[in-house]
Amino acid sequence: MDNSQPSFHSASTPRIERVRHDLKRRTLTVTDVERITPGMLRITLSGDDLADFVSLGADDHVKILVPSAEGTEERRDYTPRRYDAAARTLVLDFALHEAGPITEWAMNARPGDGLSVGGPRGSAVISNVERWLLIGDETALPAIGRRIEEATAGARITSIAAVADAAEQQAFETKADLTCHWVYRPLHQATDASALLAILSSVVIEPNTFVWVAAEASVTRAIRAHLTEERGYPLSWIKASGYWVKGKADSTEKFE
Repeated sequence: MDNSQPSFHSASTPRIERVRHDLKRRTLTVTDVERITPGMLRITLSGDDLADFVSLGADDHVKILVPSAEGTEERRDYTPRRYDAAARTLVLDFALHEAGPITEWAMNARPGDGLSVGGPRGSAVISNVERWLLIGDETALPAIGRRIEEATAGARITSIAAVADAAEQQAFETKADLTCHWVYRPLHQATDASALLAILSSVVIEPNTFVWVAAEASVTRAIRAHLTEERGYPLSWIKASGYWVKGKADSTEKFE
C-alpha cells in the first residue's frame, strides 16, 4: 500500500438506494445533432412520451432500439446525459469508437428522425458522500459529465478520463470543486489500463470518497484491483462496471 495514503477507516458508509421505475418504451424525435468533439456526438430527442420520464442516477441507462438489417432490433445501453421532463427533452451522447448499428444510426441521424428508447429500468441513488473520484473512458464520459454537472455547491469531485487526444476533452459547467485529469491514449489501446493507473496512483484518496469506475471490462478490473489490493480501499466505497467488453457486442460486466 502507498504509505502516503490516509487511513480509510470511517464510521460512515455511503447510502445507495435502488429505485425501480415502470419500464416504458418511448417513441421520440431527433431535434438536434451536435458533434461536441471529433469522437463524441450529442443528440437531443423530444416527444410527449418524455412527460413521465424519470432518471434519478447519473449513471442510469436507457435502452436504445433500432431496426436491424435482419428485421429484428438492435439494443444498446446509453446514459441519459441530460433530461427535462417538463420540456420533454432527452440528451444522449454517443462515443464514436466503434462501428456498431447504434453508432451507425447516430452518425446518420438528422432532425426529424425517430428513435425508440426504453427505460431506465431503475436508478441507484448514492448519498452520504463528501467527495467523488470518477474514473473512466469515452463510454463513461456521459455519466461522468452528468455527475459533475448535477453536483451541488460544496461537492468535491476529481475525475480521471481516458480519451484519444486533447481534442476529445470536454468542458463541464458545475457548482462543485472540480479537478479534471485527462489521460491521452489511442483508441486501439483502450483495453490497456496503464495510462489511467499512472494518474490514479498519484491521486490521494481521502476518506469518505466514493470511487466510481467504468471502462472496458479488463480496465475496470485492473483499476478495482489497484484500489482494493494495492491501496486497501474498501469495496463499500467503490462502484465499478465494465461498460463494454472487447470483442463482444452488447456486453457489460458489473463488479459488486
